[in-house]
Amino acid sequence: QLQSKVRFKPSVTWKYFSCTLCGKSFTSQSNLKSHYLIHTGEKPFSCGVCGSSFRQKQSLQSHTHAVVHTGEKPFGCDVCGNRFNLLQNLHRHAHTHTGKKIFACNVCGKGFTRAVTLKTHKLIHTGQKPLKCEQCPKTFRHAVNLKNHQRIHTGLRPFGCDLCGKTFRQAVNLKIHRRIHTGERPFGCEECGKTYSDHRQPCWI
Repeated sequence: QLQSKVRFKPSVTWKYFSCTLCGKSFTSQSNLKSHYLIHTGEKPFSCGVCGSSFRQKQSLQSHTHAVVHTGEKPFGCDVCGNRFNLLQNLHRHAHTHTGKKIFACNVCGKGFTRAVTLKTHKLIHTGQKPLKCEQCPKTFRHAVNLKNHQRIHTGLRPFGCDLCGKTFRQAVNLKIHRRIHTGERPFGCEECGKTYSDHRQPCWI
């Protein structure tokens, strides 16, 4: 009688790859590499039609295969009638009607409609600014702020006034500048009644 051979499958020991910036762990190095793009703000996958960039290849594929470039918007809001090309955009929009903020900060209790917004908010409490400028020591919490800052080094001023040609690094500065041409002064002092085109302008009484 032959003795049956029993093979014992060894227990799997997971090897974790941890992010040095936030401590989050992953079971594969490729997932950790993709995660790092959140901190750097890098979006290496670009759409050949519109130039939109994405952190993950799957997101680019979803964008390309969807109805983004056809102009079709098959997903409609039952409340206001606004239409969207992606179902996820409709879901995000729905929170504007309900006011429901299902993602709450465990430190201060502030609520958010999106998990990614909560994640960025928590950096205020930790003091972390994981996005670093490659040209100088300055660091940032938000990728958009890093992008705006980098234009100081590159000299890029992509926002131009169509009336006088003056250019700006940020869209908000162009918006304020245009009020010079329109005469719009939407910010007023409650004490003296003086109005300003920019809310940052002080009112000396």
